[in-house]
Amino acid sequence: MVKLKLKSSQWIVDENDNMIIGEGRMKILEHVENTGSINQAAKMMKMSYKAVWSKIKYTEKHLNTKIVHSDRKMGTRLTGEGKNLLEKYRALKKKCLMADDKIFKDIFTQT
Repeated sequence: MVKLKLKSSQWIVDENDNMIIGEGRMKILEHVENTGSINQAAKMMKMSYKAVWSKIKYTEKHLNTKIVHSDRKMGTRLTGEGKNLLEKYRALKKKCLMADDKIFKDIFTQT
């Protein structure tokens, strides 16, 4: 018998379905947090600097707040709002995956 497993993703959007954060943006923010560089984050994501920066700016625009701050001395880092968004998304993802796993097992486990 083939063993099945569930893969699920969560996206947070605004009331107009504008993407705020999902898997890709979570990874971008994590890379920025860990490297202090949008350029390094872009390389790690195998994306252009412009593409990564555009995704960050798009999220900032729709949240109406800064999620990253850049300066020449300290590099790029997440703002308090950026850290908060990332932490909340991680917590949501963890709880959703736990619930999804339980539902999947309830439905697909043979009795």
